[in-house]
Order: sequence, then C-alpha cells, then structure tokens
Amino acid sequence: MKMNNSEEPKATTVPHIVKEELLAAGKWVKLEKTTYVDPAGNTRIWETVKRTTRQTNTDADGVGIIALLKRTLHKDCVVMVKQFRPPMGCCTLEFPAGLIDEGENAEAAALRELKEETGYKGEVVGVTPVTCLDPGLSNCTTQIVLVNINGDEVENINPTQQLGDGEFVEVILLPLDEFQLKIDELLKKEKIVVDAKVYIFAMGMVQAFFKPRELPVLKQ
Repeated sequence: MKMNNSEEPKATTVPHIVKEELLAAGKWVKLEKTTYVDPAGNTRIWETVKRTTRQTNTDADGVGIIALLKRTLHKDCVVMVKQFRPPMGCCTLEFPAGLIDEGENAEAAALRELKEETGYKGEVVGVTPVTCLDPGLSNCTTQIVLVNINGDEVENINPTQQLGDGEFVEVILLPLDEFQLKIDELLKKEKIVVDAKVYIFAMGMVQAFFKPRELPVLKQ
C-alpha cells in the first residue's frame, strides 16, 4: 500500500554499505552484521547470510536447471529432483541445481550438475542473467539454465546418476503441459515442499498453454 506524499520519507542519499562484520562462520555459510546507510541518510544494521563457496570467476553462487526431456511419441517432460532438505525438515521438489566450481561458467556447471543428479546429458539453449534468491536474507545468487535433452539418444534412455557421498536424489518426470496439475497432485499425496522457482514456472506454463489469447476483462 502506497503512503500519502506527506508520509513518504525523502530519499536524499544513495543507499550504500558501510561495513560488514563477521558474526559466525561454518564450512558452507557465514553470518555477517551489515552496517548500511538507507535512502533517508540513516545508518542501520542488517543480519546477512552469505555462502563461503562463491568462486572468483563468477558473480553467481550456483545454477538451477530447467531441463526439458524430449522423446519420440512422448510428451515433453520437465526433469525434477526430490530430496530431503535438513533446513526444511522434509523433502522438497526442485529443479536440478548446484554450485559453480572454480573455472566453470554457468553452462558448464549446469550440464555437470544435470549429469550428476539425474544421469541425463543435455544441450544448453538459454541462460538467465545473475538473479537473487532471497535478498532479504542473503546475497546468494543463481543463473537459471534452460537445457534440452534428446531422450532418444542411447545414454538418455536409461540414465545413470553420478551422486556424491551423502547425496540421495530421486528423479521425477512431470509433463510440461500438465506441470502445475501434477505438482498439485503430488502435494496432496505426500509431505513435500515445492521450491518457489518451480511453482512460479508452473503458473507461467498454465498461462502459456491455456490462456495465450484470452482478452483481459476487468471486474467492475
């Protein structure tokens, strides 16, 4: 809700970071106290979570992969992964994803992670700019990589995962034209949380498949 003009603070300063102080650090993440100046010129404090693993060659921490499996006489399917996530305390439904290694770009990281988590070999057909994930909590960033998989190729008929120690990933194929419907059915059957990126993509697919020519009618 927009405030009245009389209530709006005047933005007279370019907001900026003053300093970042380490509060705690682990192997994979760290917590910092961020001192910054807001647009009104006030000095404020923010608690910020950062990954410790970002490589020097990239502004993105990792990649998410929208992988479309294309097979003769089959519907196009989105390749999904289901795994237990300790911070959630339950399993989640996600796009395949992972961190970018030293010397990799987003495309190389996506193809490697896709092969490791799902066993599929694909071809990159699109990459997003660097995007943020939860900017109120963390500076963590990602690039979403669109990959096509030729399901008729021999190595993609019975793909073999290449999981690391402690990785337990179940591959789930969901038809693209029923993507949100199949997710909703899955949610009714078991305790699982869907990654926000996945459900936003699903809602977009509904609009693309079923309402491409629908003219807007505003409620009176």
